[in-house]
Amino acid sequence: MSANVKHVKSTIPALRLVVGGVQPARSRWLALLVLCAGFLMIVVDATIVNVALPSIQRDLGFSQSGLAWVVNAYLIAYGGFMLLAGRLGDLFGRKRVFLIGLGMFTTASLLCGLSFSQPLLIAARFVQGIGGAVSSAVILGMIVTLFPAPAEQARAFGIFSFVASAGASVGLLAGGFITQAISWHWIFFVNIPIGVATALLGTRLIQSDTGLGLDAGADALGAFLVTAALMLGVYTIVTSSDDGLGSPHTLGFAALAVGLLAAFVARQAVAHTPILPLRVFRSRTVSGANLIQAIMSAAFFGFFFLGSLDLERVQRYGPLAIGLAFLPVAVGMGALSISVTARLITRFGARRVLLAGQILIALGLVLLARGPMHSDYVRDLLLLMVLLGVGGGLAFPALTILAMSGATERDAGLASGLLNTTGQVGAALGLAVLATLATTRTGQLVARGDGISAALSGGYHLAWAIGAGLVLVTIVLAATVLKPVMAAEGAMDGTAEAGEVAECHEEQVEVCA
Repeated sequence: MSANVKHVKSTIPALRLVVGGVQPARSRWLALLVLCAGFLMIVVDATIVNVALPSIQRDLGFSQSGLAWVVNAYLIAYGGFMLLAGRLGDLFGRKRVFLIGLGMFTTASLLCGLSFSQPLLIAARFVQGIGGAVSSAVILGMIVTLFPAPAEQARAFGIFSFVASAGASVGLLAGGFITQAISWHWIFFVNIPIGVATALLGTRLIQSDTGLGLDAGADALGAFLVTAALMLGVYTIVTSSDDGLGSPHTLGFAALAVGLLAAFVARQAVAHTPILPLRVFRSRTVSGANLIQAIMSAAFFGFFFLGSLDLERVQRYGPLAIGLAFLPVAVGMGALSISVTARLITRFGARRVLLAGQILIALGLVLLARGPMHSDYVRDLLLLMVLLGVGGGLAFPALTILAMSGATERDAGLASGLLNTTGQVGAALGLAVLATLATTRTGQLVARGDGISAALSGGYHLAWAIGAGLVLVTIVLAATVLKPVMAAEGAMDGTAEAGEVAECHEEQVEVCA
């Protein structure tokens, strides 16, 4: 253990030499605002699209399973390129990579807004996902560099978390208003002035860093293998409703996707500079937290995606009303993420807070799945929206602390990138599965003679029930796999119990070994 600790400490001065020192206080906080503005644009885009999905489907003629690709094309690119993007930041300099990603995202937003066909929109969303991954992958590392002092770093991450949560609320409201008042094309056009202004300010306010240089290398083959495997896997799931789960088409493409994924794992075992060093999975807490992140993201994204369709096609809500309907979820998550969840984690531990949030999320999805076909918002939907918001605000910050608890200074960036990747990939794959199952169930009900509204509602309710089941699985995983670890705040002020500190150190040794 002492050798590992010495190795970790020896890497810290080198990392600081690479980034060129610490900026003056005023300049650092201004730079943080620029980074938050860039990330806000990405977060807003993720939720703003959900509200506009019914209008996009109607305008461009998407099928329900095909409509999932408007979300999946972005998520797959975002998740697939996240780890490589973080490595490129180390090689070329994080500021440079952040600005390149911002430029890609802004340009792709213009193409999304100009889209007049399904293939063009899906292709532009894929490029947008790459830009989002490239820019956001380096933000957490830049914040750590800007604020090395624990107290300042805690405040900086609090601001960042608030922006991430508030972005969901902004996206929901802006998506409804813009779609209803103008058209869905403008939900993408609004990114252009924000992206240009952020890039100009970032050029002036963010301190430049040199990076490690090309000699350190990057695993481009690994990035290609994992992205291709994930894209092919989602395609297989989405098309299985038309071809059948046991058809040669489905089985063949599924086998190819698994083969690509196996090749990626094999590549990581031998690559000189792997995107994902397999040693990180020696930590039971890191592995368990990432698995929980993937499954919970699947349930949450399925709720938003299918919920927007239910509100539009069954409940007959307009775009603005859809945004307002989801507002309690975003507000609940944002309000707790600012400070409440951190205090609860310090008092009760991250695992207990995670379990409490998971229970609330599962309860909300159960109420949604058991609700009537035609719902009164105040009577049938408001409570479950609040439960999902409060549950998400408790669960996801606690899950982040658990996922990062086993990481040393050397692996902090990797652990952060891995958690983001599993969340995005889990959301993409889970959304594909839930949308396909909902479509299949709707088709069965129509064939049985049910009306279209009743058939659609039946499909959505089945998907929400499955989502609730997925969250129940994560509760079991959290209770049996995760180890209780100290919160960051406990580490600073000494409130963590000795047993938790010992287990945290044990996890770090497992990862470093």
